Amino acid sequence: MEIGRREILRAGGVLALAGGATPALAQQSAPAATPRPTFGPNDWARVRAQFGLKSDRVDMSAMLIAAHPKAVREAIARHRDALDETPIEYLEQNNRRLQNVARERVGRYFGVAGTDVALTDSTTMGAGLVYNGLKLRPGQEVLTTDRDYYVTHESLRLASMRSGASVRRIRQPDPAKAGAGGLTQAVIGEIRPNTRVVALTWVHSSTGLKMPIPAISQEIARLNAGRAEADRVLLAVDGVHGFGNQDVGLPELGCDLFFAGCHKWIFGPRGTGVVIGTKAGWDAMAPTIPTFLASDAYSGWISGSPAADCTGARLTPGGFKAFEHVWALSDAFVIHDWVGRKQVADRTAELADQLKAGLAAMPNVTLATPRSRELSAGIVSFEVAGMTPQQTVAKLRDWKVIGSVAPYARPLVRLTPSIRNTPDEVEFALKAVRAMA
Repeated sequence: MEIGRREILRAGGVLALAGGATPALAQQSAPAATPRPTFGPNDWARVRAQFGLKSDRVDMSAMLIAAHPKAVREAIARHRDALDETPIEYLEQNNRRLQNVARERVGRYFGVAGTDVALTDSTTMGAGLVYNGLKLRPGQEVLTTDRDYYVTHESLRLASMRSGASVRRIRQPDPAKAGAGGLTQAVIGEIRPNTRVVALTWVHSSTGLKMPIPAISQEIARLNAGRAEADRVLLAVDGVHGFGNQDVGLPELGCDLFFAGCHKWIFGPRGTGVVIGTKAGWDAMAPTIPTFLASDAYSGWISGSPAADCTGARLTPGGFKAFEHVWALSDAFVIHDWVGRKQVADRTAELADQLKAGLAAMPNVTLATPRSRELSAGIVSFEVAGMTPQQTVAKLRDWKVIGSVAPYARPLVRLTPSIRNTPDEVEFALKAVRAMA
């Protein structure tokens, strides 16, 4: 059931930069990617074997915090041991290099240059850095919806207190009635001449709704054709619940600024995240936390020269942190390289479809997540009649099925099947829900 780390790394073309190479080899640039071996239906068991999850339960909570796959566990241990043995030398020799390796690897996965990637520790930090860093003027506004998460709403509130810009929440229509077109027009129709930023969530952690971000970005581009550069509408997206389970990159999404944690669907080291931007996004930003990553940061401070424009490196917070986790981020893509981004997305959708179909057939269950793949990803949210979501989750735990409650004004039960789950596990979870009738 095990697959060797080196076998996967060779398949992804990242052996020399994943931390397992000799120091001399590790200083070289990344080798050209070699074709992946064919991934077959029977290989899903080998994927599951990469995770150390207990076998006596069905864990469908990857959308909260991921278990580290084998390659990530090994990388963290390797870096941790080296830091314990020679902390100063290992830090000096590897910190900037390995952070840049991680940035390059994230960029390759998401279709952008590594220089356009900033490293953070979570979605929440990314939201704070983006919304606090935007160069907003009094009189400008940020447009968001009433269904976005606390982190978006609170980051925008705090940013507006500093900038003088206003925040306007619009009502999000019922996806079942509006469809993708209606959801798009509900946002585009509310954009005003003073709207500078549209702040949205790709996949909502409450209902599991996947917003039609590509269609929205296309409409915003059309509106921007007649706007001055300083007034063009920027699209910022909390993408954490699509990042790692959708076959989409930043070019397809079309947003200007994207932030996500990597310790969920990417299965990255806990305490890692990213902000990814386009040139227009970076030009509209200013860093918040001093960086240690930009090569001219210290020299500019010493010489007294003005700070340069915002970039992925400059937005990356400096400071001393859990370096072994940061450096192991590139190893999270070992499993994604092996399986392939499309097959990860297809598998996630298949498991979610199976779960949604089973729940929708139960008369005592109200499914909150759209059935269509166009409007959903991996999160499946529902209610059981006569039970609070907390009671339902507790009953599921009695069956050793691990779910969670969405912390919103309308709480919902969430089960989130991922590539570490199986169809049999989905069926077992459905059996547990049926027992609550």
